[in-house]
Amino acid sequence: MHSTIAFLPVLQADSAAATAPGVTSMESLFDLLLSGGPLMIPIGLCSIVALAYSTERWIRLRPTYLGTTKFGRSIVATVQDKGPDAALDLCETRRWPLARILAAGLKRANAPFLDREKAVEDAASSEVRRLASNLRPLLLVWLIAPLLGLLGTVWGMIEAFSEIALSEGLGRPELLASGIYQALSTTAAGLAVAIPAIVAHHYLKGRIENFARRTEELYREVDDQLSRASAAA
Repeated sequence: MHSTIAFLPVLQADSAAATAPGVTSMESLFDLLLSGGPLMIPIGLCSIVALAYSTERWIRLRPTYLGTTKFGRSIVATVQDKGPDAALDLCETRRWPLARILAAGLKRANAPFLDREKAVEDAASSEVRRLASNLRPLLLVWLIAPLLGLLGTVWGMIEAFSEIALSEGLGRPELLASGIYQALSTTAAGLAVAIPAIVAHHYLKGRIENFARRTEELYREVDDQLSRASAAA
């Protein structure tokens, strides 16, 4: 009982210190962004670029824009039942990358295997490059945003030490701590932009790779039907 009573003044002192006028709480997110200085502007622009390109590629890399597996199966069935010309007509009714790649092989249905294979590989490489072209800005954001944050931190620390030197602030660590706190906010902002950008890049790149594998599997089935038709002829 005596130990509890003795401990009460300590609790009261801690409570008073927590509510003292001189003790401030963590700044809001908006205040934290403002404290980073002018370099927060290009970092903010990087975040807008990353969001815009991530959203655009997420929409454009859906099966409804690339070409569905159901459509690929219908091409295989059409080659088997009606021949390559009918399948080519069906491909030309769609403006999907999958349709253009399969059409490259169907146009050379009577060509040697290696020529047909080369035409499909060229068409697939062109489509994949086009799909991946808008992923490059995400890589640039991943590279630039942390460097901008680091530059802001270094510049902020230079200003902090300069303020101490000019105001004869030796022995006043609060001046240095305040400057470093504001400077480090740019590094945090740069990393907060770069990390989602590289995650989005790898996720969207995985979608392209899945599309390439799926297209290759479908073309192999189409090519098998073309080879059987050529052998039967």
